[in-house]
Amino acid sequence: MLLDTDLTRLRHIVESSQEAIGYAQGLTRAEFETQRPLQHSVVRCIEIIGEASCRLSDNLRKSNPQIPWVDIISMRNRIVHAYFDIDVDVVWKTAIEDLPILLMKIEDIIKKYD
Repeated sequence: MLLDTDLTRLRHIVESSQEAIGYAQGLTRAEFETQRPLQHSVVRCIEIIGEASCRLSDNLRKSNPQIPWVDIISMRNRIVHAYFDIDVDVVWKTAIEDLPILLMKIEDIIKKYD
């Protein structure tokens, strides 16, 4: 059984993942580096994903070890507490490579319980 709050937070992860992917999609790495507003938008989406992940129940996180929860939450913490030292390469890789995979896995969890 999935808690309503967990379902809401999983949906926040889906929405923010889709947004971040959409912002970066179609751009080259070089173009992304010159688009500060898009960088900030992607960073904010990653922050929301981390915050939502942190607020999921322990039971949900433990029952879905295929998701790198600790890494997701750690990235959020790094963004929030070291905002002046964000690595654009990491943000780019996250949006282009990691978030599409995360999105599929989170959608699978939602389907399993919804």
